[in-house]
This record gives sequence, structure tokens and C-alpha cells, in this order.
Amino acid sequence: MKKYKITVYAICKNEEKNVKEWYESMKEADEIVVLDTGSSDNTYKYLKECKKIKVYQKIIKPWRFDVARNLSLAYVSLDTDICVCTDLDERFNKGWASKLRNSWNDDVTRGRYLYNWSFDKYGKPGTVFYLNKIHTRLDYTWKHPVHEVLYPLKKEKEILIPDIVLNHYQEFNKVRSTYLPLLELSVKEDPLDDRNMHYLGREYMYYKEYDKAIDTLHKHLMLPRATWKDERCASMRYMGYCYYNKGYLEEAIMWYKKAIIEAPYLREPYFDLGYLYYSIKDYVNSEYYLKKALKIKERSYTYINEEKAWNETIYDLLAFVCFQNKKYSSSYKHIKIAIKLNNKDKRLNNNYEVIKKEYLEHKKRVN
Repeated sequence: MKKYKITVYAICKNEEKNVKEWYESMKEADEIVVLDTGSSDNTYKYLKECKKIKVYQKIIKPWRFDVARNLSLAYVSLDTDICVCTDLDERFNKGWASKLRNSWNDDVTRGRYLYNWSFDKYGKPGTVFYLNKIHTRLDYTWKHPVHEVLYPLKKEKEILIPDIVLNHYQEFNKVRSTYLPLLELSVKEDPLDDRNMHYLGREYMYYKEYDKAIDTLHKHLMLPRATWKDERCASMRYMGYCYYNKGYLEEAIMWYKKAIIEAPYLREPYFDLGYLYYSIKDYVNSEYYLKKALKIKERSYTYINEEKAWNETIYDLLAFVCFQNKKYSSSYKHIKIAIKLNNKDKRLNNNYEVIKKEYLEHKKRVN
């Protein structure tokens, strides 16, 4: 069996606290290449202390993620068979390199694997999807100033390797100040690119610039390339969220319902509409849509899926709205599931005791 040469490559800046654990995770590779883009802490020093890492330095002005990625890729040895792009706040589960070699063959150009993008405060995976930043050495280039993607230079053959798991431990309090101008630049450079138009609309939403978000997300929906229903559904949901926060309730409900029609197989739009009704104390409609959400059993492992629709949150909400609707048996059933999914939350445990008491008293009254 051919022994494929694996190279991990990365870019970084001021990641001194991540160097050791990242290296321990990545050292199963045959080669490790890191481009430091201007650290002012001990990142470069710590990387140099890891004998297996080839470290380079380059300050990139004006900053673009695609330029940095392509430069780091250029430092990868030409005899590398498999390139693995990661960031220093990511960790592979042990044994990943042997699984990669065993799954690869000479016809493959790209690998897809499981990515735990976030974890809750108890260490359980939150948002989970498949990522595909494993690729052959000469067949790809990075494109876009931010939310950069691997662009194939020839016909691809991608394989799924679900046994490989990459875990992401980002500090979510990090400033995203560079993202918005880079996304605006990306859309200016390629106004027909549907993915970055969607990302830009979402970024405006994060910044609470709701009018810009609505306008941009609507542009996304009108693009000829915007055919992926999951992402179209997400744009509609974000528009619903923006209209709700602007105080336009009817428009918000309309866009959430459009999102459901666009992708009725996704749990997220039902959850969002159920949550909206919960927020305005319309518990009957909230119960209806949250229960419709639960009928969706298969989670889409794309970046579109959202943690709150799949963890204890949906059961917590249903327990509350069913309680308000005097459906104590249903309320008790859902709070038990919420507790099973997260028995460490004090508020959930308190709610459980209240709901259980009312359920038992109601049962006595009925009998």
C-alpha cells in the first residue's frame, strides 16, 4: 500500500496559547508548515521550538486571507500527496493521519470530514458540519479576501472520511472588525458570487445594520448562482430576524414561512418561527411550529445547521409553551428530554421540579 505524504499547513497571528496543543494534534503528519503573519507575542518563538514545524514570517498588507493561505500553501513541499489546512485553534482527534492515508487513493483530490465548529459550556458539540480543507498539492488555490474557499483547478473527486474529526476551540469574544470590510471587498470583486453575498448580509445582521442586511440578503436570493436551498432558506430566516428586530412582525413571520417553504426538510426555520411566537407570547403557534421542527429527525451537516435547534433548547421551549397551554403531560415529557440532554443546568432542573409537580397534581385531578 502506498504511503501518502501528509503536510499540515496553517497561518497564524498571536496564537501563543494554542501552539503546544495544536502541534501535539498535528504532529502525526509528515510535514508541518506555518506562516506567521505578524505575531507580537511568543507565537513565532514557540513554533520554532517545535522541531517538526517549518516556520515562515510574512506581514501581508493589505490583509487578505486568500493571499495568506496561498502563500502558506506555496511553502508546502512539492512531493506532498495530501495537504491539510487547519488553524491553530483546531485539534484533530487522535489517529487522524492513518485514517486519512487508509481512505485516500490516487484518484482523490479532496477530503471531507466532520467538524465540531463550536462546543457548549459543558463541552458538548454544538454546531457540527462537514469541512473539506484536505486536498491534493497542485490542484487548488484559495480565493476571496475572507471566508476564503479552495477553488479547484481541475475536475475534483471528493471523498467523505467521517472517522476524521476536527474540533474548533475559537475564542468567540475575538473582534470581527476585519470581516465586514473584507466581505464588502469580496462582493465588490465578484458581485455574482452567491456565498459571499449571503455572508455579507449575515455580517450586516450581526452588526445590527438590519436595512443593509435585508437589502443584501435579498440580492443573494436574486443571484442566478443562489440555487442551494439550505443557504437560501438561511437568508430568508435572517431577513425574518431583521424584520422582527425592526419591529415589523408581519414581515418577519412572512419571511420565516417563506424559509419553511424553501427548505421544509430543515429544522431551523420551524424552530425560528416557533421561537418568534414564543417571544410574543403566542404559545399556541409556538407549540405548533416547535413540534413541527421536532418532526425533522435528520440534521444537515452543513454550516447552516444551528445548535439551538438540536440541543436541549427546543425541548426547554416546548416544555414552557406546553405548560402555558395547560398541556402538562406534554410539558413534562419535553422537560425530561431537556434534562436528559443537559442535567447540569440549574434553571432547567428548577423548571423540571415545577413542571413535574404540576403534572402530578393534574394527573390526580384527572383521575
